[in-house]
Amino acid sequence: MAVDVPTLGEPVRRRRRFRVRSPKTLAVTVTFLIAFLILGTAGPSLTPDDPNALDLAGRLQPPVFDGGAWNHPLGTDDLGRDTLSRLIHGARVSLIAVGLIIPIATLIGSLLGLLAGWFGGWTSRIIMALVDLQLALPAILVAVFLAAIWGPSLTNVVIVLVFALWATWARIVRGETLSLREREFVIAARTIGANDLRIMLRHILPGLINSIVILATLNVATIVIAEAGLSFLGVGVAQDTISWGAMISQGRDLLNVAWWLVTVPGIAILTISLVINIFGDWLRDFLDPQLRNVR
Repeated sequence: MAVDVPTLGEPVRRRRRFRVRSPKTLAVTVTFLIAFLILGTAGPSLTPDDPNALDLAGRLQPPVFDGGAWNHPLGTDDLGRDTLSRLIHGARVSLIAVGLIIPIATLIGSLLGLLAGWFGGWTSRIIMALVDLQLALPAILVAVFLAAIWGPSLTNVVIVLVFALWATWARIVRGETLSLREREFVIAARTIGANDLRIMLRHILPGLINSIVILATLNVATIVIAEAGLSFLGVGVAQDTISWGAMISQGRDLLNVAWWLVTVPGIAILTISLVINIFGDWLRDFLDPQLRNVR
């Protein structure tokens, strides 16, 4: 009986077919991302009600699909505050966190990874020792430490997540730099007398852009989830700041009587994380020539 032996390129083609995103899926993904950006930037002006307005007479109203009224489509919390307005307003914290953490972590991690990969020796040993130290120290301990000193705040969230994520960029960039510095164009630049700074900025860094951008995109979902987790534990943003994680934390004691207080922000976190991961996967395929050219 004849046995079909797959060729070398067959597994690649199979993986490629699995990774391809249809135009409809990409359009839906981009639509959700644009909606998230709009809510994060203009959310306070788009809320149907004041997210902090109290209405004790209308407390714990269920969502409209569970018998509630249309004036509060997603129900109200134990103080009568509109859940939809708080959900829209909470997107702002996630967007601010992403907008601050991604550039800072990318800059620190990429710079240190570039230096470690290019110079090697003691420079690489010291930087990678810092990476190992970061990996050995749980970020949650840093969050608790900062919250105990300064109290919960968005600044603490930024510091903790930058501390937790910069090493990822450093390791990836270092590995890419070790590969690029042995390429012919780098050797040619050395031959004509280019100094280290010029080679790193003009020849090495452009080859790292794709990896840096893809990693930044994939870490957006991590930041959204981590910010929500820290806020849920009470060591993230301040308690009077509206965020999706804080909404879950405040509604967990009422889960038996008001399931929507936890479910609605939980679905929002799940949706935006899934959408960002899908977009990051598509972006990786688009920017990587080996994946883009495989059919």
